[in-house]
Amino acid sequence: QTCRTCEDLWQEHSMGCCSSKADGQGSVQANRRRLSVGNCPAEEGEANDGVAEDERGLVADLDRQTLMDMLAQHPEDRKMSIGSTTDQGKVSFANKTIVHAGDELKPEQNFWGYTCRKGLKPESPNQDSWFILKVEGGFSMYAVFDGHGQRGHDVSNYVKEILPKLIIKDARFRTENMTQMLIDLFKKTQNLVSTADRMKKLSAQMSGTTATVVIHDLNAKTLTVSHVADSSAVLGKFKDSDRKILEAVSLTRDHKPNLKDEKARIERNGGRVVFDGYANHRIYAKNARYPGLNMSRCIGDLMGHADCGIIAEPEVSIREVTKLDYILLVCSDGVWEFITPMEAVNIVARYTPLQAMAAAEALAKEAWDRWITEEGGAVVDDITVVLVFLNPDDNAAENNASVSITRP
Repeated sequence: QTCRTCEDLWQEHSMGCCSSKADGQGSVQANRRRLSVGNCPAEEGEANDGVAEDERGLVADLDRQTLMDMLAQHPEDRKMSIGSTTDQGKVSFANKTIVHAGDELKPEQNFWGYTCRKGLKPESPNQDSWFILKVEGGFSMYAVFDGHGQRGHDVSNYVKEILPKLIIKDARFRTENMTQMLIDLFKKTQNLVSTADRMKKLSAQMSGTTATVVIHDLNAKTLTVSHVADSSAVLGKFKDSDRKILEAVSLTRDHKPNLKDEKARIERNGGRVVFDGYANHRIYAKNARYPGLNMSRCIGDLMGHADCGIIAEPEVSIREVTKLDYILLVCSDGVWEFITPMEAVNIVARYTPLQAMAAAEALAKEAWDRWITEEGGAVVDDITVVLVFLNPDDNAAENNASVSITRP
């Protein structure tokens, strides 16, 4: 059978979300074998209306305030945010709706590239979310959230909205206490998702999201990387001062259930890890057929957190930005499923820093084509690319043909 090409599927509508449960322990629907959740059941469990008044107040406060409101103490600095917002588009490979706030800071002037493409999969909308936030002369923030489950798009969008607000308003932001701050705030975000679920603002019993947030301190010249799950961050850096040969450095590790430390925690807390016979180890509650997740940490998935040892505690690392660091990539696993970090760096390095948007689109297109080839046109995950050229040369407009392409 001939595989359909990207052009064949470019305007094709995706399939509706499947609501059937697994047929047996660890079984997975054929067209979901590569996806985060093995099956897409309707949300289970009833939301509890018992919400404390202080929790309601915090949720309302975060809803009311915008990031620009919270950054008002920096009136002298130009600041902006740009990112996705939930839409109901169902056209495959369509770009997700983008919203902008604050000053106009053009992507090419900041050497940013970004795209968020709808996949070809049972869930209806694009479940990925992303944002970039910048305060000139201060810091930038880059983040990707990959939702899963029937209402994963709502959870990823909600976390995309509240997590940066919690970071900005925390007194430890941009201090030596950033690591503990991020651990605390990821956990706080999980609690707020639970509160929002009880308030019926969203449904997160069987839906959740990854979260990868990179804070670039422009003065201290550091990258602080925090993440749960498998939306990986990768750094493309030159091997030496000649700036000719690039290498890829993974800044995150995928939180997978078969990792020794992750599996031990899951089993201590009532969960079990089952290989699905195809591509993933998945988590199930003891003597039950949920949640079927292929990640051991995430935000949301309230039943999995309660019954299976899934956690929202991030791993955090801090890295100094040197003159050899060239490209930062933060992408959902729609990119990483069939593309190695080195391949991704090579693809985007063919473009100059001023062509960062074209570089992001090229990586997304390559990811799409590989899904179509590998899965025979049956399924493609949502694909999100956020990238920034960290140390563009003074001759940023010149062609990068002199950069050697290193094969993995």
